[in-house]
Amino acid sequence: MSLQNDLLLRAAKGEDQERVPVWVMRQAGRILKEYRAVRKTAGSFINLAKSPEMAAEVTLQPVDILGVDAAIIFSDILVVPEAMDLPYEMVEKVGPIFRKTINSKAEVDALNTGDIEDRLSYVLDAIKLVKTGLSERVPLIGFAGAPFTIFCYMIEGKGSKTFSEAKKMLYTEPELSHQLLQKITDVTITYLKAQVACGANLVQVFDSWAGILSPSQYSAFATPYISQICKAINNVPVTVFAKGAYFAREEIGQLDCNVVGMDWNMDILETRKLIPNKTLQGNLDPCVLYGSFQEIEKETTAMLNKFGKQKYIANLGHGVYPDMNPDNVKCFIDTVKAW
Repeated sequence: MSLQNDLLLRAAKGEDQERVPVWVMRQAGRILKEYRAVRKTAGSFINLAKSPEMAAEVTLQPVDILGVDAAIIFSDILVVPEAMDLPYEMVEKVGPIFRKTINSKAEVDALNTGDIEDRLSYVLDAIKLVKTGLSERVPLIGFAGAPFTIFCYMIEGKGSKTFSEAKKMLYTEPELSHQLLQKITDVTITYLKAQVACGANLVQVFDSWAGILSPSQYSAFATPYISQICKAINNVPVTVFAKGAYFAREEIGQLDCNVVGMDWNMDILETRKLIPNKTLQGNLDPCVLYGSFQEIEKETTAMLNKFGKQKYIANLGHGVYPDMNPDNVKCFIDTVKAW
């Protein structure tokens, strides 16, 4: 079957489109009361993520309620370290906590890299259910965290403003750092390939903590591993979103990816010059959505005028925040569609 709305896929491939496609990072989440109802039934974030039926339900909600041009599977980037035998908890108002972290070569050697499809079968089952529920209306986006971002959590054990423990390892034990990054990369490739086999139409790699690295560190410890992922996933479009890595845009633009995601600190016209041959995605400041409808329409239109209609996917420069009014998010989506 062919997709009824393939705007996002065509844009990702650099093909002509009648209008700009739009979706929103974290669209399947706490802004929707319908999501909160399912989350309450699940009892916890992790229970929700591990229930294929509930994960599929909240994945479909923004397609039905907000009218986005793509679904993105409801999951978490931290399912990868969990599959590698590093379980985590999601603590309310704190974030992810790993009781066990990586501190030595023996611990890196002990990490699991096998039977990944079995260990993450709940995500794959959710993808299959979503594909049925979508009935080919819009594409489904699969995703994973970039190796360096996953590395940060495996070393630090929690979120951080600096990830100084993770960065310390890059300087004090570079060989061990590369060994761990390679293991994460191998598992991530297996995981993304499985998502595609189950029906994901394109995939996104989230490098959420890219911006804490220096340019030379990013070139040494981040880009080579994302490059491996881009080369391995060659049958669907790949988006690389490296938040804060404005210094690495040209480098990222040279990867074998189709789409480069931008945060709101990245100048649009400058980025077009740095990355002329790829589709760009982004990059409205999420906080614009706290404004009035008039303000949202004005800022969104200004962004669209700079990006232009082709080789472009409209999105925010990061995910929506939990306290945002879904009507404001819909105003953003409708403004893009009407432009």
